[in-house]
Amino acid sequence: MSFARDAHRLLERLSDGAFAALRPWEAASLSLAGEDQTYLRFNAGKIRQATGVRQLRLALDFRSQDRQVRFTTDLSGQETQDLCSLHAMLAQARSEAAALPPDPFATPLENHGQSEEWQEGESPATEGVVEQIATATADIDFAGLFATGLQVRGVRNSEGQSHWYSASGFFLDYSLFTVNSEGENKAVKGLLSGADWNGARLSAALDADRRLLAQLQYPSRALPPGEYRVYLAPAAVAHLVDLLSWGAVSYGAWKKGGSALRRWIEGEVPLSEKFSLRENFALGLGPRFNSCGEIAPMTVPIADRGKPKNLLIGARSAREYGVVSNGAESGPWSEEQLRSPEILPGNLPERDALKRLDSGLYIGNLHYLNWSDLQSARLTGMTRYACFLVEHGEIVAPIRDLRFDDSLYRIFGTELEALSDEARLFPATDTYEQRSLGGAKVPGMLLSGFRLTL
Repeated sequence: MSFARDAHRLLERLSDGAFAALRPWEAASLSLAGEDQTYLRFNAGKIRQATGVRQLRLALDFRSQDRQVRFTTDLSGQETQDLCSLHAMLAQARSEAAALPPDPFATPLENHGQSEEWQEGESPATEGVVEQIATATADIDFAGLFATGLQVRGVRNSEGQSHWYSASGFFLDYSLFTVNSEGENKAVKGLLSGADWNGARLSAALDADRRLLAQLQYPSRALPPGEYRVYLAPAAVAHLVDLLSWGAVSYGAWKKGGSALRRWIEGEVPLSEKFSLRENFALGLGPRFNSCGEIAPMTVPIADRGKPKNLLIGARSAREYGVVSNGAESGPWSEEQLRSPEILPGNLPERDALKRLDSGLYIGNLHYLNWSDLQSARLTGMTRYACFLVEHGEIVAPIRDLRFDDSLYRIFGTELEALSDEARLFPATDTYEQRSLGGAKVPGMLLSGFRLTL
């Protein structure tokens, strides 16, 4: 059997054993997350670390008369041993729940049906990938992380619900480094991903990156603070979208006063008609079901031509505020989060982006983003990697890193001049504890004004 089939069978057996031990007034849900991955870390074009990770993690969500307890444990993959550990965890949950007060917003477990999605495919042979990367990067300083393999997610509960998701694929998250004529370290960042490895795609991406790398070798310009005309490359836009998951489009966060886009949601401040945002699970970045087993619609429009259409609503917010859930998932750091966001493209040909920019800044990437004033949707961060001064549609010099501080009401609103006609897919590359699912699909953005502060 494959890793995914074994994991699916183990979840079934553990669920049957745990649910049979429940008392009449109790309910429980089991969530499984696992991976069978190969991780390769490169530095100077050579492998510095090669790791194989096969792991399964089980979460128990125990309910007893409006009391809720959650526990998580790693599994061995051995049914008898894991079932013994699960029964011990169930006993501990029962004991702790008895000492808790009732939670008025604890959502009852329900049967949200059954579903299975299997996207198992052939992982690329690592020997061939290593050889192609080494050959293609022999003349440049290359560093990066390559991850490939299978990821699984499953949710079953004592009410009869059962959902399963498995998918395989890879990503290569990399940087190319150089030193300019003034001795400053400079870099270009790239990302390749997909279900099937393709060496020709790597070569084409590296050819484009080399052209940017050559332009980074010229002396950097130090620019004064001010408002600049800018083109944000798709990678930079993807970081802006990440920040929206910090409560900006969450129903629960809005009701508690924690949404950065409150004034837009309440009709006080408009966004641009060019801006449309949706949750789109057809991108194939992860399962539609959440940890409660609720199935989200295939697409959930959030902003339609600048107007608010929906917020993300999970089961707890639905119960607390008397609204209907749309299957959203809450994360460890905030209320309901985007899992598969997509900004719809515009009509600016990407090849004409610099010409349309004319004079201003090309910003290839951003990092260290955070809210600087939540109530006015202001965020701050730094430019990073390949960022250039552009004059008359031509790159003239790389720029030194700058801090920006601007509002989403300007970025997605008054200053949004155009969106590129092509959107790029950026899968999640986080590997904290395990490889993440999710990501975003976004175009580039031309802004009439973007505020740089120092």
